[in-house]
Amino acid sequence: MGLTHLKAYNRISGVEIAGVASADPKALSGDFSHIGGNLDISGPALDISSAAKFEDSLECVRMKGVDAVDLCLPTNLHAPVAIEALEHGKHVLVEKPMALNMDECTRMMDAAKANGRVLMSAQVLRFFPAYNALIDAVQSGKFGRVHHALFRRRCAAPGWSAWLTDKSLSGGGVFDLLIHDIDMMLVCFGIPDAVRSWGHEDLGHGIDAITSQFEYPGSGAVTVTGGWHHPKAYPFSMEYTVVGENGVMDFSSEGRPVRWFDRDGTATDVELSDVDGYQAEIEYFVECCRTGAAPERCTPESSAAAVRIAKTAEAARSMKGVSVPCLP
Repeated sequence: MGLTHLKAYNRISGVEIAGVASADPKALSGDFSHIGGNLDISGPALDISSAAKFEDSLECVRMKGVDAVDLCLPTNLHAPVAIEALEHGKHVLVEKPMALNMDECTRMMDAAKANGRVLMSAQVLRFFPAYNALIDAVQSGKFGRVHHALFRRRCAAPGWSAWLTDKSLSGGGVFDLLIHDIDMMLVCFGIPDAVRSWGHEDLGHGIDAITSQFEYPGSGAVTVTGGWHHPKAYPFSMEYTVVGENGVMDFSSEGRPVRWFDRDGTATDVELSDVDGYQAEIEYFVECCRTGAAPERCTPESSAAAVRIAKTAEAARSMKGVSVPCLP
């Protein structure tokens, strides 16, 4: 993800990469050919020769003459490094999940307010065209009353990054992966009343799966499901289906484009922009830094709520179907 963000910054006029931190000497040299992950974006070396190099991220965020920092670190480091950066006068973009728990999120938001800095969590689905189409349809009232919604996201356990399989560092596969879909649920439908969850966790064998049904009185239920399904070879995919009184909107990264199914029986492909979601996210953060404006499109409060609801859903999984309140 750090490489994805770095490439995006390099395409924005007036942005200078002042420093780079990594425990990987090869990456600090600008050679990212070994970088893996769900996005499979490894490639040729990038010229970061003019940037200061650090092995310690805390030293990096203390640099003088720097306006903003972008944190693509293990989740357990998000809060301490973000707070350090904010207290040194830097704006902060921090990868999702915002932090491991609500206490850390609160301390991050308090530090941002105390120092008058921008804090934004990289909930990138809010910038993806396929998901923007859904947000627009819900907020415009196109669905009418929503009866049911399904968000699904799954992949293999991340063999390319050992820290993710350590729950003390990542929060676990369900938390790290489905934070996207819970955030999307919140932006579309708000805070649910309660959640029931089922699933199985065996991180040592690459399994961390959940099906959560979120209760929205008067609007049916929203299901969020998925996680790590296999220790090695299971492909990544994401999808949604939302059913309303006026029609259905459906999407899958496995070959189903965003499509609207009207109640009169017609089916229409939804026209999407060709914007790259990651690029749009980085450009939005940069603009917030330049203007000092709060990131209204992706507020830290909403990202913190996603952390809280995700942890509630995960706790409910151990209760196997018991309804657990989702406090506002």
